[in-house]
Amino acid sequence: MIAILGNVRVWLATGYTDMRRGFPSLALQVQEVLRKDPLSGHLFVFRGRRSDLVKAIWHDGQGACLFTKRLERGKFIWPSVAGESVTISPAQLSYLLSGIDWRNPQETQRPTRVG
Repeated sequence: MIAILGNVRVWLATGYTDMRRGFPSLALQVQEVLRKDPLSGHLFVFRGRRSDLVKAIWHDGQGACLFTKRLERGKFIWPSVAGESVTISPAQLSYLLSGIDWRNPQETQRPTRVG
């Protein structure tokens, strides 16, 4: 898991992204479409068309990092706004990467004791 410091913002690139892209072309998308600096130290997350694959890029100050995650079951929950970016908290990113609806996480019900 990525250790995200408190000052790092997490940006979701809305819409779909070609998952064949690597760091250079995703960084270009961050610059041209999202109007952000890909070397800022913030984390930028992209989703593929089938919604079961995400890629995240991050520049840690020493070099470029590219992370990929594919869900074996289910789909990643994504904002419906296209062509923009949405910022989420590191905790919401953790939910998203676990396949949980990061917009409204629910605590699982604990069994009640009878008797």
